[in-house]
Amino acid sequence: MTDQNTHTTATDAIFQVDQIQEDFVFNDRVAQVFDDMLDRSVPCYQDVIHAIARILKIMLRPDDTVIDLGCATGTTLLQLSGLLEEQNLHFSGIDNSPAMLSRAKLKAELFSKQDRLHFLCDDITTAKFPETSAFLLNYTLQFIRPLNRADFLHHIFENLRPGGLLILSEKIISHHPGINRRYIDIYHQFKKERGYSELEIAKKREALENVLIPCSHDENRTLLQNAGFVEIEPFFQWFNFVSFLAVKPKQ
Repeated sequence: MTDQNTHTTATDAIFQVDQIQEDFVFNDRVAQVFDDMLDRSVPCYQDVIHAIARILKIMLRPDDTVIDLGCATGTTLLQLSGLLEEQNLHFSGIDNSPAMLSRAKLKAELFSKQDRLHFLCDDITTAKFPETSAFLLNYTLQFIRPLNRADFLHHIFENLRPGGLLILSEKIISHHPGINRRYIDIYHQFKKERGYSELEIAKKREALENVLIPCSHDENRTLLQNAGFVEIEPFFQWFNFVSFLAVKPKQ
């Protein structure tokens, strides 16, 4: 498959700059390097997208709709639309960053997908959705204030059709301090192997400290259960990253 990031992204060097770093913001500066940032910061990112494609292929019907909440630059939807070309699915992405959506629309045009991919600028926590077959929430819930997460997930549940899917991917923490510390060390080693320096890792961690607030595996599962989901299973985990499939009961 052609690389969807060709001509649309630059190398992430944001945290090489020697300056006081403010909290992480999804602005134009981040949007320009976001795809490179994902590939180098999220372990097995491509594997998760391919796993999602397998789930959607076997569990959705022709003409079903998939909405990516916090779609950023549209990479996930663009790849899914290619992997599921024969499924005749409808793909939509919602994000509150105009800079991200500008690049998403550009990529859709570059790969002649503008008729299959639709993007909307809105706050995903308050946006009104049509009844939907599947929601994607990949590495997005962790950026929503913890006090608002339960209501947000309930809102998603209410707007899924019976038997509909929520796919949730998140960075997680462990409440066992020793394991949590070792998982963080493993993750930092992963980022160093992907070309980030110790300084970049430290500065990005500081910038995200008050912005990205992860829950544990069990806390995420409890949030999904309290929203109304009964069938909840992880389909992927890499140390402190996990992806869940949650299915709304058919009745």
